[in-house]
Amino acid sequence: MERKAPRIYSIAAHRGFADALVAGLVPRYSEPGFGLARLTLLLPSTRARRTIEEAFIRHFGAQGQHGLLMPRMAVVGDLDLDEALGPLIDNLGAALDVPPAADPTARWLMLARFLREELGADAPADAALLRLAYQLGQTMDRLLVEEVAPECLLDPATLGLAEDLAQHWLASLRIFLRVQHRWREHLDASGQVDAATRRNLLFSQTARRLRANPPATPIVAAGVTSAAPALARLLRAVADLPGGAVILPDLDLSMPDSAWDELGSAGASEGEEGPFGKGDALTHPQYHLKLLLGRMGIARAEVQPWHRAGLGKGPPERSHAISSLFLPPQASRAWADLPAEKRRLAGVRLMESAHPEEEAQAIALLVREALEEPEKRVALVTPDRGLAARVVQHLRRWHIEADDSAGRPLPQTAAGRVILLLAEVMAENAAPVPLLALLGHPLVRRGDAREAWLKAVRRMERRLRGPRPSPGLGPLRAIADEAGLHEWWGEVEAILAPLCDPSASVLLADQLAALQKAGEALCGEDLWSREDGRALARLFENLRLHAGEAGTQVAADQIGKVLRDAMEREAVRPPYGGHPRVAIYGLLESRMTRADLVICAGLNEGVWPQPPGNDPLLAPAILRALGVPGADFRIGLAAHDLAGALGAPHVVLSRARRDAGGPVIASRFWLRVCALLGDNLPTDIAAAPAIRLARALDSAPRVPPHPRPSPRPTAQQRQRGEFSVTTLDRLRSDPYQFYAQKVLGLSELELLDAAPTPAWQGTLAHAILEDWHESGGTADLAGLAEMHLEEMRAHPLMRALWKPRLLKALEWVKLTVESDPDRIPVVWEKKGQIDWRGVTITGKADRIDRLADGTLAIVDYKTGGPPKKAQVAAGFAMQLGTLALMAERGAWPRATGRPAAFEYWSLGKHKNSPTGFGYVEVPLKVGAARTGLLPEEFLPKARAFLDDAIDRWILGDEGFTARLNPDAKVYNSYDHLMRLEEWMGREEDEG
Repeated sequence: MERKAPRIYSIAAHRGFADALVAGLVPRYSEPGFGLARLTLLLPSTRARRTIEEAFIRHFGAQGQHGLLMPRMAVVGDLDLDEALGPLIDNLGAALDVPPAADPTARWLMLARFLREELGADAPADAALLRLAYQLGQTMDRLLVEEVAPECLLDPATLGLAEDLAQHWLASLRIFLRVQHRWREHLDASGQVDAATRRNLLFSQTARRLRANPPATPIVAAGVTSAAPALARLLRAVADLPGGAVILPDLDLSMPDSAWDELGSAGASEGEEGPFGKGDALTHPQYHLKLLLGRMGIARAEVQPWHRAGLGKGPPERSHAISSLFLPPQASRAWADLPAEKRRLAGVRLMESAHPEEEAQAIALLVREALEEPEKRVALVTPDRGLAARVVQHLRRWHIEADDSAGRPLPQTAAGRVILLLAEVMAENAAPVPLLALLGHPLVRRGDAREAWLKAVRRMERRLRGPRPSPGLGPLRAIADEAGLHEWWGEVEAILAPLCDPSASVLLADQLAALQKAGEALCGEDLWSREDGRALARLFENLRLHAGEAGTQVAADQIGKVLRDAMEREAVRPPYGGHPRVAIYGLLESRMTRADLVICAGLNEGVWPQPPGNDPLLAPAILRALGVPGADFRIGLAAHDLAGALGAPHVVLSRARRDAGGPVIASRFWLRVCALLGDNLPTDIAAAPAIRLARALDSAPRVPPHPRPSPRPTAQQRQRGEFSVTTLDRLRSDPYQFYAQKVLGLSELELLDAAPTPAWQGTLAHAILEDWHESGGTADLAGLAEMHLEEMRAHPLMRALWKPRLLKALEWVKLTVESDPDRIPVVWEKKGQIDWRGVTITGKADRIDRLADGTLAIVDYKTGGPPKKAQVAAGFAMQLGTLALMAERGAWPRATGRPAAFEYWSLGKHKNSPTGFGYVEVPLKVGAARTGLLPEEFLPKARAFLDDAIDRWILGDEGFTARLNPDAKVYNSYDHLMRLEEWMGREEDEG
């Protein structure tokens, strides 16, 4: 009996796979009264099934038919494959008798347990260990899909190859073998198999049953491109059925045989290069299809073209251009002889933007323009989810809601963020940043109670600004009481207490239960009510169940990292409801889809294609010898995705020349297009109409440069209240800073969880020194430091870092004071006040000493570097001089006399200090100093500087000019308020 040729077809890229498939299936398989109900379609994914359903609806809608019977569809990628195949292939229902599959989450956690036991003391932290276990499971699946048994790793040839590898690869191989052996024993004891093994068994049994007893109804496999051996055998069995067929997407039938042969054996034989070959062949978009044909035992010549075209078909010459574009290296020499008409990619445009934001704006404009044409469909295809999100936001300018079918990672959703913040609170023991982010989250206390809740959160936030307090909820209770939030904090503490309990369970299942309970207490049903909450609930229930069975333990400080890794693998896809003619796809979701305009965006190296990553456990040489696809294999799949998208009627290829990190390299696919076009390459790809329009949208009429601010408040505003020495200190150097602080009453807020600022350090040092002086110099400095750090609720880590150097500096102060018994401190940390020409000036003296001759020494403590002599001489640092003038006028009754010494005592590091910290700086021309004011000039100059400042800005009407003296050392706290960047340097340029 003559063997019939297998029925295998290819739909060319320009025809549009889904629509062309439907257009050909309807006349071939529809029956009167039954439609296509007797046909069974095998599809690669759930997304593909939805795409085919939409194509059927479009097809029958275009013909004016309102009712249809669709074929039965099975997804070969489903975990419950027998449930999909059994009812669809009627005679297989009871025949598919294979062991159940182990749950992927249960396997992940058990592998982590085995890894921990095998590595022992060398085991990494919990999050890294679980990440390694997940990667180990992926490697196992790669082997199983290729039907590589674990015993193959013990093959003498493989072990001999391993001996030539680096030691870390040998160690990884040993760990892999031991863990896999234990996992196999676990599977045997439980009567289960891996999901990949089970799928292989189902494919193999189905193929045997189809050959032994062909079904009476037709079966068609469409769009399946996986080259897994078991699936290849099933596809071959389907192709041999009397009513069967296999339909491949974008198999290049026009590629010259020499170019096809250049792709290597691709599964036809297991030469020394293995079934996957090496070099550039792996990255070719046709390689995985050649591998599939080789494993099916079908030559390319046996594949027939599918002559039906879809609604969104492109020009026929496009497929030939795509074939030329992706020729292998040797065959691409033919480009040199290609005539100009063969180099053109009619209907394909290139667009090169300056940066991703401009690219997103230009893409949104292309979409908006396309929607002006009735029934025109637009698809954006990009692996860059950030770019996709930007486009979605820009489209909302025109009230166009576009759904990103690739979805968002669960951690980026509202519900996912709540759980991660709770985990951070747990990991960091109620640190201020995650705590306040959690309490202010939009899902927390939604409804009528949210306004009062947020007011309490903001009051608490003001109290928590500055250095981090001691860990735990207890220290925060006292802070909340001071803020008048006792009742509110009681509610918060009751919810969060189980998470911050040091005696809490380290079992992952218990931790998940605690996080879930806290999340529900804060958010109620809003945590689970939307699609992200439902995805989160499924993840939590699955993790809790299997973590309890595996006894998985996770340290409290690792729980956030563990959950983030698990949640990153979950994509939350939007519900239906977006614009019916706009679609945004990732590469996986774009397969089999078609639109009238397809925009392929993000064509930069590292994005499309993404960089191949090596397996962390098995060396590439071992994987290649075992016949497992290498990392470069994924580049070929990315190339095939681009080739399929290029078949649309109109295509835009887009990239940005830089990203947030700097300039980027164009994708190898982009460079191929440019090389193929040669002289036909448009010269305006960086100034395409959409880009020009995007720039015009963001451009505004030129406005005059903002002038340097110089506000002139009224006399009443200038002379209001008293003036501290601190605010007067830099009045002459930067009057605007004085204006912002005194007139506007603006002070800089400290950051949450901030590093100790000089002001905080100074407050602490002054408090300790004040108590020490009050004790007559007998108190224990270490005890005082501990007491004040406790009063300030300083975090233990900050105490450990700051206290030793603080004590060294304070010990220097003590030694220096005690070294001069003729110099007696008479005033310390006391506030004084004088009237200066009708202006009340107040100031706090750090210390005033009486010298042996009865004169006074004015001491100003500095936790950082003191002002330079030049700053003091120019009147840009007035504090020390003003304090001396106050002492001269009797601001401190206990310190009466003439000031004769003026000193800054810095607590900073100094090499000549006996303790390593502390030194005295005299800002005058004394000793060997060559610059600065003479001592006898200091007080007259200070008086003149003070009078000048008061005459000009307090009693006068001069404007408080920003950065009046650019050379002066000033703070930058008010730069944004004075709009510094808008005018600094322009005045000089214009001059």
